[in-house]
Amino acid sequence: MERPEDFWAIEKARFAQGITTICGVDEAGAGPLAGRVYAAAVILPVGWEAPYLNDSKKVTEKRREVLYERITAEAVAWSVAWADEKEIDQINILNARMLAMERAIQGLSVKPDLALIDGNRSKGITCPNETVVKGDAKSASIAAASILAKVARDRHMLEMAEVYPQYAFEKHKGYPTKLHYERLREHGPSPIHRLTFLKKL
Repeated sequence: MERPEDFWAIEKARFAQGITTICGVDEAGAGPLAGRVYAAAVILPVGWEAPYLNDSKKVTEKRREVLYERITAEAVAWSVAWADEKEIDQINILNARMLAMERAIQGLSVKPDLALIDGNRSKGITCPNETVVKGDAKSASIAAASILAKVARDRHMLEMAEVYPQYAFEKHKGYPTKLHYERLREHGPSPIHRLTFLKKL
């Protein structure tokens, strides 16, 4: 889905209802076999725009890095949080995603009146919220959160690649690629692998 002509339409509709402070919330890393799931919450200045702002999956790595620096410098408030691989194994990935999102919202220095949550679930989110399916391609606020979550997670996995070089995390970021499965079969799981995701090995 391409981003709409007015990337602020959802927020503007809520502003018209008297809601003043809106944060976008998204996560990254639900599918990998290893590492944390990250989430971000972002409150942008009203009408904020940046070249290439979109769903993080549709933005190149270099542009994501540029956007990350701009968003974190210019946002009214932003927060990045995560749930780790042990929490994912204990409470499952869906609940861990929600936990990371809730932590990101709670980490904001400005309290939002409304959280726009990417997807169709908001179980465990304690502030007033609204879910938006494919929200990272429909809302500037959610797109900004998707960029922060993706960049933060990729940076973490590059750090983990130095700690556990045998898995080549720098190449696949923990996702279930052929190379990742080959390294897993050769070395077995690392301390950051999600054991509940490895039942097919």
